[in-house]
Formats: sequence, C-alpha cells, structure tokens
Amino acid sequence: MTDPDRDAPAADRVGPVLDVLAAALPDARIALDFADRWQLLVATMLSAQSTDARVNLVTPALFARFPDAAATAGADREELEGLIATVGLFRSKARNLLAAAALVVERHGGEVPGTMEELVALPGVARKTANVVLANGFDRNDGIAVDTHVGRLARRLGLSRGRDAVAVERDLMALVPRARWLEVSDLLIHHGRRTCHARTPDCGACVIAAWCPSDRTAGRDDAA
Repeated sequence: MTDPDRDAPAADRVGPVLDVLAAALPDARIALDFADRWQLLVATMLSAQSTDARVNLVTPALFARFPDAAATAGADREELEGLIATVGLFRSKARNLLAAAALVVERHGGEVPGTMEELVALPGVARKTANVVLANGFDRNDGIAVDTHVGRLARRLGLSRGRDAVAVERDLMALVPRARWLEVSDLLIHHGRRTCHARTPDCGACVIAAWCPSDRTAGRDDAA
C-alpha cells in the first residue's frame, strides 16, 4: 500500500482507499433483503428515494402476496399500493412494478433479464437499478451503481467532478479495476452512511482521511 497522500493523483489513491475501507467495513454489502432476482429487482426499484431499512419492512408482506413476476403482473393496483404505501413515491412505483412485471412475463418468460439493455427497457429501471441487479443477481460488473452516497464521496475524495450519476460512474469506471466495481459501490455507500455524512462528515473518525482532499481535520474545505 502506498503511503497516505491526499494530494496524490486519484489513480494512486483509489486502491489504498478501497483496501482500507474493505478492512474497516467487512460487512459492506447490499442491505436489501431478497431471495431471488425478481425480489432483488423489486426491492431495488422500491429503494429509490427511500431507505433500505424502510424497504425491508414492506417487502416480506409484498413478496408473500406477490412472490414472482407473474403474480405481480396480475396484482390489483390498489392492493399493491397498500402493501408499499410507506415507501416514498409508492403510487408511481406500483405503476412501474405492474408494468415491469408484465414485460418480464411477456418478453422474458417471467425471468429477470440479465443484460443492461434489457433491464433499462423495463419501466422504473434506470442504469443504477440495473447495475445493482446485474452485480448482485448475476455476478456481472457491467457498471457501477451510483447513488447519492457514492456520488458525494466520489467528489469529496477527488475521484470525480461529475455532478450527476452518469458522469460519476464514468469517472469511477476509469479509475477502479472492473473486478472491484461492485465493491466500490458497497464500500462508499456504507462509509457514507456511517461516517462521511452529507452535512456533518465525521472526518476525525474517518479511516481514509489521510487520502481525502476534503478532510476537515487537515484544514481543508469540504467538497460535498
């Protein structure tokens, strides 16, 4: 591992940052509960603008009632809305779940498709959701899932200047070895939740502060 240097080029810092985070966060993995690819897709769709913890509270009853794409495609919309009513944007998510389930049944025989192109063709599925499903459901690293935590930390760490998820993903894909694309997303999400908070990052407790250009304990401005 290289010596800590927050002024080193991003390409030199990214490896040590991931190594240190991996050692400090051995439990950094997807927080959503799911038993198969369909449940993973549904849970990930529901997690947009909602916490994983909230999603995990509603999915047991949801999956017990509508366990697969075929069952979901035939669901009553009002009943479906009632099952996910505590999740943000539940009405639009219910519409997307019904439409996505119908397409999965019609085009893919009820099985969640395994390519980026096929996934983003489903209603309510953008690139981030597709990346989560491909990485966690198919063991495929076609891209990097960028949520608000990943975007924020990538900018603070000087790994990206992108202001949107697509730009941040592009920058991270250029810096991080493909084999670590799932890992970088999981690690930055967990570090963002536990330490590098949006408004008040706990730089004093940060295990990667020595590699971070935004470390407040070093007298630097925070680059949120």
